[in-house]
Amino acid sequence: MHKDEAKGVGNQIKGAVKEAAGRVTGNERLEAEGRADKAAGKVQQKSGEFKDKARDALKH
Repeated sequence: MHKDEAKGVGNQIKGAVKEAAGRVTGNERLEAEGRADKAAGKVQQKSGEFKDKARDALKH
């Protein structure tokens, strides 16, 4: 697992918590930040997956 994958998953979790907290408290800004963090985390995770696949392909 590439470090970007792990960081991406962490950002998705952080985003989900922010989004839920925003929804519970009625804070639309916090909810939107959470959605943005989740999206950024998904991109980061996919980037890490791509780097892993590229590295594996170069090894073989």
